[in-house]
Amino acid sequence: MTLSLTVSDEVRTLAPGFTHVAIEAHDLVNGPSTEASSALLDDAAHRLAARLDGRAPHEDPHMAAWRSVYTAFGSKPSRTRNSAEALAKRALAEGGLPRINLLVDLYNAISVAHLIPVGGEDIDRIEGGMRLVRATGEEDFVTVAGGEEVVEHPDAGEVVWRDDRGVTCRRWNWRQGPRTRLTEETVSGIFLLESLAPMAVAEVEAAAAELAELLEKFSPGARIEVGAAVSAG
Repeated sequence: MTLSLTVSDEVRTLAPGFTHVAIEAHDLVNGPSTEASSALLDDAAHRLAARLDGRAPHEDPHMAAWRSVYTAFGSKPSRTRNSAEALAKRALAEGGLPRINLLVDLYNAISVAHLIPVGGEDIDRIEGGMRLVRATGEEDFVTVAGGEEVVEHPDAGEVVWRDDRGVTCRRWNWRQGPRTRLTEETVSGIFLLESLAPMAVAEVEAAAAELAELLEKFSPGARIEVGAAVSAG
């Protein structure tokens, strides 16, 4: 891995059951959503429905664990859902999952199928390494509201991903900033799969392997490296 990813001791203490797997990919080919990526999203929604077997997403033990962690750092999980729960709700609702672009479709499909938060960042837009920390409340998070760029600040104690320039994702995996998101011009990306106990590490690794296969399929010739699972405990 050429991009460094670190998890602070404060986050490890907050969530000792946290595990993440990173996939670094170069020479990617992105573009608009295709029939093939759309089909993957539809299939993921069917896999999710079978997995839940009539339960709501928040009733899944893994999603319940994320809700507990969100509560522990001061966020209301029913209002600011982790990315996997938010996507799962959309997958089960009328209209289904959004089609964003090819690369985002791929990792959203894996997130929904495995009910695990998955994020993707453009490596060329990241400054320095990425760090998972508890915010001081003074960090900048640049987002867009009403078509205009605005600067927000996370709550003190909130868990955020950040680089040397500022926050890249608020509330752990709730809202990604536009600066580092994957666009149709992206050629290098870091994909991060995040889990908490009771999800088995083997399931996170299986999800990462499936995403790596999709990246290879849709970007023939891409250089893809799947990192080892890193657990906080």
